[in-house]
Amino acid sequence: MTVLEGAPSFGAIGYGIQFPLVIGVIGQPQEDSVNTSSGLRRAAQCLLLISVAGFGTQSQAQPYPSNPIRIVVPSSPSTPPDIVSRIIASELAVSEGWRVVVENRVGGSQSVGVGDVLKDNPDGYSILAVSMPLTAIPAIMPKIGIRLDRDFVPIIQLSRSYNVLVVNPSLAVSSLPELVTLLKSEPDRYRFSSGGVGTPAHLIGEMFKLQTGVRTTHIPYQQIPQAITDLLNGTNHYMFISSLPVINLVHSGQLRALATTGEKRAPAMKEIPTAAEQGFPGLTTADWVGFAVKTGTPSKIVDRLNVALNKALANPNVREAIDKLGAETVGGTSSDFGVLIKSQLDHWARVVKEAGIKTVE
Repeated sequence: MTVLEGAPSFGAIGYGIQFPLVIGVIGQPQEDSVNTSSGLRRAAQCLLLISVAGFGTQSQAQPYPSNPIRIVVPSSPSTPPDIVSRIIASELAVSEGWRVVVENRVGGSQSVGVGDVLKDNPDGYSILAVSMPLTAIPAIMPKIGIRLDRDFVPIIQLSRSYNVLVVNPSLAVSSLPELVTLLKSEPDRYRFSSGGVGTPAHLIGEMFKLQTGVRTTHIPYQQIPQAITDLLNGTNHYMFISSLPVINLVHSGQLRALATTGEKRAPAMKEIPTAAEQGFPGLTTADWVGFAVKTGTPSKIVDRLNVALNKALANPNVREAIDKLGAETVGGTSSDFGVLIKSQLDHWARVVKEAGIKTVE
């Protein structure tokens, strides 16, 4: 964070005047002991007013941010929102000189982190890291009453990533069509895993069922590592997941990748065809990460953050770091991100309804 060097204090306000001394002069003129003319008293009064005015002007003119900024991540460490947030926070410290702290506030299907930010003042010092699951919460957990398009002002979309469909190698399939055929041959036998209800793995898994007509069982876990472990040991059979946690497992042969959900092949997994290439264009869908602030935050602060974050995303080192996650940088305006959020709210509401996902009361 930018620190104001030599900021005025009550002991030394501009013009080199000590505040207590000025108060003493005007409050205690000491006319009996000091031969002070009325003109001198008026001069002292004017000097005090100038000093106080100077103090107020300097205080109010402090540029944003003049305090540490915290980025609240409502998901676990090492998840895409967490990793992307830390990459960006590190860059802001270098490029802007800001002090930025990343805090994980996990629980309640991300509602704990959301509520944490909503408790703070709308002053830009608490930023929420938002991702695709938060746009499904209104449909899955309506009683929580959280809506990104109402409770928050979008700042910027930071990244976009696509999931990869991986299977346990024990399944005798090597493509997406072959998996669909296998799953249809024995309805309700096979299971897919996720990191919990409403996570990308769950929602994309339900989209897959809707668009292919397969009947499989969703097994939710509290943490992604648990879901991967049970996929590796054969307890579950397939999973849609971001590439970062499984790319090494795919390259080592412990998992088999059948498709990605991107519009084009992922740079880190160029040998894996997209779902669209294999005849399933409806499975093209992206996960994403962005920043938002509480509704009521002044537009000039939103604009200041947007400019700084676009600058950070343009740094080749930041692009490379995000590319290694199997993602890509995005950037753009606050309005651009707002359009995405609105479209995602509508899209996942339809998926939840059509898939018959039970809402949490």
